[in-house]
Amino acid sequence: MAFDTICVKKTVEELNNTIIGGRVDKIYLPEKDELMMAIRTLGGNYKLVLSASANNARVHFSDFSKENPKTPPMFCMLLRKHLTSGKIVKVSQPNFERIIEIDIESYNELGDLTTKHLICEIMGRNSNVILCAEDYRIIDSAKHIDFSLSSVRQILPGMQYELPPKQDKIPILDTEKMQGVSLDFSHDANTPDKAIMSAVSGISPIAAREIVFGAIGTNSLVLGELSEISKKQILKKLIDFAENIKFSPCIIFDPSGKPLDFSAVPITYYGESYKVEYFDTMNEVVAKFYFERDKKERMRQKSADLLKLLNNNLERLTKKLVIQEKTLRDAENKEKYKIFGDLVTANLYRIEKGAESVVVNNFYEPDSPEVEIPLSKEISAAKNAQRYYKLFTKLKNAEVETEKQRQMTLSDIDYLESTLCALENAESEADLNLIRAELSDEGYIKRGKSGKKEAKSTSKPMHFVSSDGFDIYVGKNNTQNDYLTLKFANSQDIWFHTKQIHGSHTVIKLGIDKEVPKTTMMEAAKLAAYYSKARESSQVPVDYTQIKNVKKPNGAKPGMVIYDNYNTVYVNPENMTEVKD
Repeated sequence: MAFDTICVKKTVEELNNTIIGGRVDKIYLPEKDELMMAIRTLGGNYKLVLSASANNARVHFSDFSKENPKTPPMFCMLLRKHLTSGKIVKVSQPNFERIIEIDIESYNELGDLTTKHLICEIMGRNSNVILCAEDYRIIDSAKHIDFSLSSVRQILPGMQYELPPKQDKIPILDTEKMQGVSLDFSHDANTPDKAIMSAVSGISPIAAREIVFGAIGTNSLVLGELSEISKKQILKKLIDFAENIKFSPCIIFDPSGKPLDFSAVPITYYGESYKVEYFDTMNEVVAKFYFERDKKERMRQKSADLLKLLNNNLERLTKKLVIQEKTLRDAENKEKYKIFGDLVTANLYRIEKGAESVVVNNFYEPDSPEVEIPLSKEISAAKNAQRYYKLFTKLKNAEVETEKQRQMTLSDIDYLESTLCALENAESEADLNLIRAELSDEGYIKRGKSGKKEAKSTSKPMHFVSSDGFDIYVGKNNTQNDYLTLKFANSQDIWFHTKQIHGSHTVIKLGIDKEVPKTTMMEAAKLAAYYSKARESSQVPVDYTQIKNVKKPNGAKPGMVIYDNYNTVYVNPENMTEVKD
């Protein structure tokens, strides 16, 4: 609940100062629960995102564009019909809720000027984007909520829009009611910030903890440990916070540098190992915080089927490998059965009919120690010898064939793990489609009934330019790795790959008679480490050599190569800005 009513209030204020009077130019629906509007104003052009994602609901401007569906969804078409060329006249926050309402004037089919209400509810899994007519009759919404999903509040076309039911709490933005707020300190095991959130609505946990820290200097105490003075200080600080909200949008980064949380107000209670970065606007904070997080969440959802497919196949191959290795271990004793056959044959005259075993001297070992050989009493001694020879031959043949199968299994595991790495590094739906096409070609995904190959998405290897001006290319998947290394690169170009770690092929393209500076070599190595399974590690070993030293064995799967005459460098993974060709 980082996007609390305080964040909404600040966002609404910024939108009112930016897009009022602007015209809706274009509307897209890149995700079924995410709307993007291109808005033209006298001050410039903006892309406004309204997301009803269950995990990442938000409203903010964006500089990034997503791939749009080839066929616009019905909700998108309806939004275009009612809002395109409309004028934004008002942005508001109804009833101190986590709701942003945008009023847009546009002409209807009869040529009458009407006002439509575009409402974005930012409420976790209940988030929604709703289009209402002038009288707040629901025209349509990103998510339809019927009686089967909620008996309290339905969101369906034709129904009258109503605000969510009020909570039995005091809104943090209602300064008048906040004067009489009281906190329940009776639950000794509870924490002070939870006591605040139980009494006050629209405040995020991070803001509640900041209030407690500002009052008593710690967040480590439970209510049962608080003195009466501390309780009064927390209540006083809460009321003072509500009356004098100081906006200072910020993002909190954990010790590894990852965004941990964000807030519309200053945050001071994190330790020195955490970094708090402040921004001029709430929009900058939300856009920066959610961009990577939302992209990863969307990719995780869209790649779930591929992830399951790869993991299921890896599990099956791992079990298969265990059986094969057991067979090879059993075959290690094959020579024993040949020796038994030889010893039985050499002692046929001594073995009585119906004997269950025989003790003989093993002349294959020094000093010829005695050895007891089990026999089958149902057959003759000569047939017992033949039985041991057959067992030896069977194990010998099994060892040869099983070793071939084991090498194939190891190759399949290696390939699937490299594909899993490509899946983890995939950044767009086009990347996922390329992986699907590759797995289909390799027989891991069944084609449709027609049996025809689907048209593959066109996608090129990633292109970077080093600080010295050299072109560096990185493959996104196994098929691209093959193309990059075996077709695109020249024999003198320099090839990089993480040492014994699955990752992308990386190539520095050379001109005529050019020496590659050390800076460029290190940048290419860091890219190879970044686009590998070792992205989160440090001091990653990266091998490099000329392309002429890289070979693909006959019959090897996509992306699988061998190389020699290489050197190794240890680097920390680091990305660069990709060049959009």
